[in-house]
Amino acid sequence: MKVNWNYIKAFALLALIVFLYSFSSRRNSARSIEDIKVKFTNGENLYITENTVNKLLKVNEDTLANQSKEIIDLNKLENILDTHKLIKDADVYLTVDKKLIANITQRKPLGRVYGNKSFYIDEEGEKMPLSTIYTARVPLISGISEKELSQVYPLLLKIKQDKFLEEHITTIFKDKTGNYFLGLRVLDFKIELGKIEELDKKIKNFKAFYKKALKDKKLDTYKRVSLKFNNQVVCTKK
Repeated sequence: MKVNWNYIKAFALLALIVFLYSFSSRRNSARSIEDIKVKFTNGENLYITENTVNKLLKVNEDTLANQSKEIIDLNKLENILDTHKLIKDADVYLTVDKKLIANITQRKPLGRVYGNKSFYIDEEGEKMPLSTIYTARVPLISGISEKELSQVYPLLLKIKQDKFLEEHITTIFKDKTGNYFLGLRVLDFKIELGKIEELDKKIKNFKAFYKKALKDKKLDTYKRVSLKFNNQVVCTKK
């Protein structure tokens, strides 16, 4: 019987490749983590520090820093980071040069509710705790409860998405009748918004009024500007 040495050589070569790959994988998995890097999306670490993230990862000589790569549960680390109330999303992965990378996306506030218990409303309309290291420059909101966050959220989104409103609106207040009032950064008159409805029309009317009053140099002559009435701006002079 003639032996086909070509098949034997091919099989031996395949076995050698499988062995080397398996050996390399085991050796690579057994390597310990030599460095841990915390990165913030867009370079922003306003509300939470790198040190806080490291503490959440339990980075010390006895836990993560010198553990082998094969026993590190990346999903578990991500879940730990995601539970922090100032973190929106965390992505944790390992590199070939034995580094553990944690990419952190922070939650961003749209407004700050002022009262007995102050807190932010984030970009998804959810309650967000204040940061001990940074205060966001967002409108101050008063007269609402936690149950009314969804009510004021569309207004906060509109302010955030509109450069003119973002530059001018500093306060939002709801009175006992359910009407909303807006305070301006420079001018001392109040804007009576009324209910948070038909915002596009109300904002369009206010911008038209503001542009004309600015041109006529009459902005300082008003104490209240009401947008609550249908398709009109009603002004009260000082």
